[in-house]
This record gives sequence, structure tokens and C-alpha cells, in this order.
Amino acid sequence: MSRIGNAPITIPKGVKVKTEGQTIAVEGPKGKLSFDVPEPISFALEGEVITFKRPNDEQKIRALHGMARAMTNNMVVGCSEGFKKTLEIIGVGYRAAVKGRNIDLTLGFSHPVSYPLPDGVDAEVDKEGKLHLSSANKALLGSVAADIRRYRPPEPYKGKGVRYAGEHIIRKEGKARGKK
Repeated sequence: MSRIGNAPITIPKGVKVKTEGQTIAVEGPKGKLSFDVPEPISFALEGEVITFKRPNDEQKIRALHGMARAMTNNMVVGCSEGFKKTLEIIGVGYRAAVKGRNIDLTLGFSHPVSYPLPDGVDAEVDKEGKLHLSSANKALLGSVAADIRRYRPPEPYKGKGVRYAGEHIIRKEGKARGKK
């Protein structure tokens, strides 16, 4: 059984945490984030450590306890170090270019696709054509990466499309041609 909610969160140097009621606000070199802790869960900020407590061991309360701790830890890590995701664009003529706050994708359609980046997410394309996304907000970063991947998910025959770095695509064999 997971006991993530019981683990304390140590706040690294350079990160400020403010609490007001049930709201935790984190500010660091990579950005500012805030989170409203669900009502039955209580928390305490003592020096450089945040701890979370739950009133009882009901299933729903235990789930909220772990979620509140995980969300707060993601905010602390995001504001201090940030999160990164890399997308690989595989295919002849498939490429990405960052222009201002937009990502222009050429993915084999009859038209280019332009994806507007939300505030808090940065993107860059390296020489190999990989798209690197970075943000302090882990959930927003994952959502942006999934939206971009959704334009052209990798297909199982040739493997062309947009995939996460390190993602394994199960390949299929093409049509077997028999002799007459």
C-alpha cells in the first residue's frame, strides 16, 4: 500500500512557500504555482518542511492525502528545477519550428499546423529535429506534449509520427504477398 501522503516535503534553497487557509503558493527561480488543498486534509509548514495529515483512513480521504502531497511536491520541484519533455518527430519532411509563442509543425498534411504555446511552457527545437518542452507546471507540460503528439501519433507500420523520447512503438509486419 502506498503511503506517499505521509512523506514530508523538504523545501530547497531559493524556493519560497506561503500558506493562506487551505492554499499553498510556491515561488522559485522557474516560476510561481499555487494549489488549494482539499478540505479534510490538513498541512503544516515548519521551517523548511511541509507535512500533511488526514483525519481518518477512509479510501477517499487516503486518496486525497496522497494527491495533495504529490501536487505540492510537483510544485516545489517545478519551481526549483522545472520539468522537461522531449518529443521526437520521425518521418520524411516532418519537422517542427518555434516562432515566437507558436510551434509550427509540418507533419505530412496539406497544410502546416500551428500550435500556440500556453503561458508557462517554453519550447525549442534542436539540430536533430527533437522538440524540447519545459515548464514548472508538470500537468500543463504533459497536456501540451499530449496535444502535440495527438496531431500525428506514431503509426505501427513505418513508425512515422510524433512520439515521446524513449517511447517504444510496437511495429507490425506489412501485408504478406503470396505466390500465385
